[in-house]
Amino acid sequence: KYTDEGGRIEISAGREGDRAVIRVRDSGSGISPEVLPTIFDLFSQGKRSIDRTQGGMGIGLTLVRSLMALHGGTAEARSDGPGRGSEFTLRLPLHAGRPAGGDRERRDEDRRPLTKVRRVLVVDDNVDSVRSMELLLGMAGHQVETALDGPSAVAVAERFLPEFVLLDIGLPGMDGYEVARRLRGMPGLEGSIIVALTGYGQEEDRRLSRDAGFDHHLVKPVDFKAIQRLLP
Repeated sequence: KYTDEGGRIEISAGREGDRAVIRVRDSGSGISPEVLPTIFDLFSQGKRSIDRTQGGMGIGLTLVRSLMALHGGTAEARSDGPGRGSEFTLRLPLHAGRPAGGDRERRDEDRRPLTKVRRVLVVDDNVDSVRSMELLLGMAGHQVETALDGPSAVAVAERFLPEFVLLDIGLPGMDGYEVARRLRGMPGLEGSIIVALTGYGQEEDRRLSRDAGFDHHLVKPVDFKAIQRLLP
């Protein structure tokens, strides 16, 4: 996708101390210095080609980093700049294994969620965005329901009674402002936190979201950590 025909993609794996190391290197479009520090942030994207054929959702690398962290690993990126290729390095701890009949209490502790489980509703008309956010929140231990349009969001909320709602503004059928107003008038949702997760960030947009009943207004691209900080 990011390497022209005739280019190279190399994958290597090895061991460095107590870590397994996997490197993926290409001779493709590279990463600009200003993008590199935030390349793993949610919705972070480099400059797209005019025909948008190289445009991603800005979600994949966030998932990579999150999955690596769940296994005690890390993900790093480097590039010498545009047109000079990229290299991604994944490091995972090597485990010697645990004898049969080991400490059951410790195993149960390892599986215990790190955060309080919340019912979260994610609403966005972009399927990839919804599914990726659903995966991230699920990995954090939360119960997640999704909707792709305004009317569906209201219907799901009536059944699911979410405690936390990530709600896009530009939705088909019913915009996010109207959805938020309906949720605010719904029995059982009086204390729910509703967050606008949108590309609209002007002061007028923020005023409209406040008037509609949103608690917070986040403008894409958003670091997933910012969403986690809002979860009560």
